[in-house]
Amino acid sequence: MKYLPLDPTIFIQNRQRFMKKMEANSIAIFNSNDEMPSNGDAHYPFKQNSDLYWLSGIDQEDSMIILFPDNPDPKFREVLALVRPNELKEKWDGRRLRADEARKISGITSIIWLDTLNALLQGWIHQADNIYLNTNENDRKSSLVPTRDYRYAETMRTQFPLHQYRRSARILRELRAIKTKQEIAVMQQAIDITHNCFERLLKFIKPGVMEYEIEAEIMHSFLSQRATREAYSSIVASGDRARTLHYIANNQECKSGELVLMDFGAEYGGYCADLTRTVPVNGKFSKRQAEVYNACLHLHKYAKSLLKPGISIADYTDKVGEEASTIFLRIGLLKKEDIRNEDKNNRAYRKYLYHGISHHLGLDVHDLGDRNQPIRAGMVFTVEPGIYIEEEQMGIRIENNVWITAKGNIDLMKNIPITVEEIETKMKETAKQKS
Repeated sequence: MKYLPLDPTIFIQNRQRFMKKMEANSIAIFNSNDEMPSNGDAHYPFKQNSDLYWLSGIDQEDSMIILFPDNPDPKFREVLALVRPNELKEKWDGRRLRADEARKISGITSIIWLDTLNALLQGWIHQADNIYLNTNENDRKSSLVPTRDYRYAETMRTQFPLHQYRRSARILRELRAIKTKQEIAVMQQAIDITHNCFERLLKFIKPGVMEYEIEAEIMHSFLSQRATREAYSSIVASGDRARTLHYIANNQECKSGELVLMDFGAEYGGYCADLTRTVPVNGKFSKRQAEVYNACLHLHKYAKSLLKPGISIADYTDKVGEEASTIFLRIGLLKKEDIRNEDKNNRAYRKYLYHGISHHLGLDVHDLGDRNQPIRAGMVFTVEPGIYIEEEQMGIRIENNVWITAKGNIDLMKNIPITVEEIETKMKETAKQKS
């Protein structure tokens, strides 16, 4: 791993939180993700199962966690199973965790080798009434690939057909949405890395630069600061390409007079940052660009003011939509009759703001959380309104990450330049230094 060791208290607390939610005399089993093949004998870079990582901090393939709080043998109430280190394999693929290293990372005392698990697991399951198995219940799930979790569930149901089965995902959806202070501290590190990267980009961007050159600066900045990787594929979209929400081609020239929308974030210690800023390629917003940018910033601040415990995502989105209608009327995007005659299922403002305003953030960029339940203290959301104007070939989005607390929300990105004046000043300072 590139990042510095995390406090194992994070994972100890997470396991305790999960086990408190389990029914009596139950066992829970978690699998790591598969190593995914690409072509020939190659694999895609390994990305750990977020749930297993949340419980252990273990970022290694072929790992399993077994939680059995009522196990008669206390030493086996928390078990981490790892692949046995193999000297020949390590010559090719690198070192694997030893037991003492895994204990320091996870706080789990009982470490066993994966090839000894089945014999032990059978005895534990025979003593349990319920078996908790894990599946992907992210609302945005779209993959049809039969992952290890689903294959394992099928095997267990065949092997132990008379047990009662429970869904770990229902518990994890609730718990992972509420971040501990220790988790927030790691997220803040990812955000600070992203902040430093943005400051670097303000010094780098100029007319004639290619979108992929900006992307390269992002990668360089992240890795040089110990980030694990990009939290997601960086979006660097200049000019009209900024209206494409998931534009990742990043292969065009950034021209003077255009804006460039950059949506990027570092992953550090498994946790993600998610920042969007839109800046003028030549360092100076035009009058119209500044007008639209400030309208978007107004929506950003308004949305942020609404994010409090108790409000639902639906009500929150409706209120932002009402404000967007007013703002779009003010800057000439909508007319009064557009709003008066709008379809309530497809509001007039949606022509210029056609995506959601916020999503949960954590170990995954689109993190677990029930969007049908009221917002609760401890959750982290993005706040990312945008304005996309086809007629003007312009797209602007402004995004920060906000931690919801009982005393109000805390903008974890409050120190990152966001206003027209802050961005222009930073870019002007750089231009003077270069001249």
